[in-house]
Amino acid sequence: MATDNTTRARRSRPARQWPSMADVAAMAGVSSQTVSRVANNRQNVDAGTREKVLSAMQSLGYRPNTAARALVTGRFGALGVVSFGMGAHGNARTLGAIADAAREADYSVNFMGVRAQTEAAVRHAFQHLMLQSVDGIVLVESQMLDTPSLRLPPSMPVVVADGDTGHAYPNVDFDQAHGAQSVVSHLLGLGHRTVWHLAGPADSFAARRRAEAWRRTLTDAGAPVPPVAYGDWSARSGYRTGLDLARRPEVTAVFAANDQMAMGLMRALHEAGRSVPGDVSVAGFDDIAEAPYLQPPLTTVHQDFEVVGKHCVALLLDQIEGRTDGPRRRAVEPVLVVRSSTAPPRPGSGTT
Repeated sequence: MATDNTTRARRSRPARQWPSMADVAAMAGVSSQTVSRVANNRQNVDAGTREKVLSAMQSLGYRPNTAARALVTGRFGALGVVSFGMGAHGNARTLGAIADAAREADYSVNFMGVRAQTEAAVRHAFQHLMLQSVDGIVLVESQMLDTPSLRLPPSMPVVVADGDTGHAYPNVDFDQAHGAQSVVSHLLGLGHRTVWHLAGPADSFAARRRAEAWRRTLTDAGAPVPPVAYGDWSARSGYRTGLDLARRPEVTAVFAANDQMAMGLMRALHEAGRSVPGDVSVAGFDDIAEAPYLQPPLTTVHQDFEVVGKHCVALLLDQIEGRTDGPRRRAVEPVLVVRSSTAPPRPGSGTT
């Protein structure tokens, strides 16, 4: 009987009543119309009144009705982001930069991770976000899909970041080729006969572009092109490859496709008794926060993820607000940062 009474009490308990616009208006001492203007980010409210309304909203825990606001403004005030491998350094930095840029534009962000590298999985993620009432979606397409084409819902504004620049959608990407070329040219300029490459996963757009630029730069310089070693972006994979490279006396310079693999590579070289940069010069890509504090500090390529986030949000807002005269593609140029992990080869080294 007690259980029945408890169940009956739970059923009869009233649902939580969220503060209304009238409650906010009463606390702030303004009209409901003024509260509506502030909630919809209208500009015809003076700063003092806006602050009073926002303070009342925060004190009461007021949550604007997004559906009602959309009827007034035509927007939900939210952006969606679809991404593979949200824990990877580059993806995580890109997602954080998009969230920061969206916040500056008064938009919230809904994230959706995708595991399967298929167009069907991406489309499913898009449908899920559209049910959450987003105004536009950024696809961080860091990995190749099962089809070269990409067909997304035509009614939804879309920007592709770090993906296939052949798509018809507006896109933002780092100039991966320029970054890789600058690293290889730097090492060749130091006097190394050639540069070995520890590439990222074969299904990564960024890894593929860096590897292609590495090979092209060596070929253009008339330098030998060594076989490519592949890692999975992790320091562990860099360490494993490094154990093999350390046994090759002809290896005097290695370009790792990201800093984590470069860190593992340097550890393997150290354990094998080959000094960096005395015996082997090592360069990475990304310029992670730890790069200047490694021993030795790592030469790498700096990528400005904040700029990428701003470009992604700006291109989305152009579509959302009907602006069609702006650029549809924005490339961010990375910058080579030379530190102590690269140096000229020792005389007579690198010969077989």
